[in-house]
Amino acid sequence: MTWTPPSTQAPYKQLRRPTTDRMVAGVASGLGRYFDVDPTLVRVVFAVSVLLTAGVTLLAYPVMWFLMPEEPPDAPAWPHPTRVAPPR
Repeated sequence: MTWTPPSTQAPYKQLRRPTTDRMVAGVASGLGRYFDVDPTLVRVVFAVSVLLTAGVTLLAYPVMWFLMPEEPPDAPAWPHPTRVAPPR
């Protein structure tokens, strides 16, 4: 049996507001990273939903801003590498 080093990545996805890729509070960037889509697409979908619901969806943004924790300053850069080459 061979020993494998422990993974440094979290065992699950974490929904967090990034500190580097944000327009207002980082909610769209956090959702984009979590669902692995472009944050611009999240922003467009949010804007369209605000128009279609006569502004009701706009109430969701401050709620998500309050509930989503901010990413720690020492978090690794995004996107996280999926494969790391072994050191030689």
